[in-house]
Amino acid sequence: MTIDKSPLHSSSPLAERMRPRTLEDFAGQETLLGPGKMLSTVIGAGALPSLILWGPPGTGKTTLARILAESTSASFVFFSAVLSGVKEVRQIVDKAEHLRMTENRATVFFIDEIHRFNKSQQDAFLPHVESGLFTLIGATTENPSFHVTAPLLSRCRVLVLHALEREHLRSIFLRALTDPKNGLGQYHLHCTDDALDQLISLADGDARMGLNILEIAATLALHRYQMTPAAKSPLITSDDIAEAGQHKSLRYDKDGEEHYNLISALHKSLRDSDPDGALYWLYRMLEAGEEPLYICRRLIRFASEDIGVADPQALSQTIHCQQAFQTLGSPEGTLALAQAVVYLATAPKSNALYTAESDLRRQIARTGSLPVPMHLRNAATSLMKKLGYGKGYQYAHDQSQGLVEQNHLPPELAGTYFYSPTTRGYEAVIKDRLSKWRQILQHRKQEHDETKK
Repeated sequence: MTIDKSPLHSSSPLAERMRPRTLEDFAGQETLLGPGKMLSTVIGAGALPSLILWGPPGTGKTTLARILAESTSASFVFFSAVLSGVKEVRQIVDKAEHLRMTENRATVFFIDEIHRFNKSQQDAFLPHVESGLFTLIGATTENPSFHVTAPLLSRCRVLVLHALEREHLRSIFLRALTDPKNGLGQYHLHCTDDALDQLISLADGDARMGLNILEIAATLALHRYQMTPAAKSPLITSDDIAEAGQHKSLRYDKDGEEHYNLISALHKSLRDSDPDGALYWLYRMLEAGEEPLYICRRLIRFASEDIGVADPQALSQTIHCQQAFQTLGSPEGTLALAQAVVYLATAPKSNALYTAESDLRRQIARTGSLPVPMHLRNAATSLMKKLGYGKGYQYAHDQSQGLVEQNHLPPELAGTYFYSPTTRGYEAVIKDRLSKWRQILQHRKQEHDETKK
């Protein structure tokens, strides 16, 4: 077999050529497209509402928008929030008005990466969504509740698209290999099972990424086949997939939702005392390019928020972790992060300090600037002493067992406890100690009261 050209010489990328034209060819998203589901019902009724399609890259947001537009015989207008602005929106509005007046035809206005529009840009087409001049379909990889204005969001249905499952990706890639018209079928390529599994893993739920890798791997296989006359047919191997996908990166956005999802997963794994889960999310963030010192700061906060004095060494461990990474840098310093993560995950947990902080802030906000009791004030001058500063103060070191029976809160808050230690870790020692001290002071008070009688 003679190969005249490689797939890379085609007029358009493989991912674009393999874009589904009908719902029957669309892979995945059964929760939206299955029988009786929302979009299936909408298409059957021929009435398309304004939508926000939210999901990771390569899940079919643009393709789905095109198919929906065609199902209603509407004019489809593709608009990129990265490349276009308000001026182009006005042109689209004029065209939509012309179509409605002359052909009584609706317009589906598809905005790719709608989250990149600022508030004023989103406000520019809000009136036209309200008037029904066009149906808006926005696509975003970011949480729309953060990046789409409330007025626009209230006029759209938000549909969540999920990363494609392995079986969906397998179906897409096999179709691309065998389709003679839009895919690679004309080259009679074969792909080993290991290579296909590797391709599916590298795609990471993103069909477009996987098809791009497949196209490069196919070119490598075809080139090798041309240089090996004895070969029966071009074969895509695991080495081809590895070479083609070597620059593939994990799905991550330091300023977007995935950033917060991953740090939340790390924090909750630590709180639930799961070192394996915590290590996994730590390295997921590191491999995706997260700033290690950001993780250090979050670990320091965790040491006080979720451990506190249940293990007083936790805070020291995280501070030392930060110092170690600053000294060693990457990659050597990442082991210090792993050590701190394991230590925090396996340490006893307590949120007693965090709870005390919340209670104190609420109490201070409620009671305001209560004056310091006179006996706790420092009598730095003779006038202050004459006014009663420090009067009645009991010096702890002069008392039996170093304990004094005196109030250290404003009178309005006397008897209030803000810190309630748990029975976990070192806090169990603190709890026992405080309990004994309070019993001793209570016994002294009772003796004092009986003496006065």
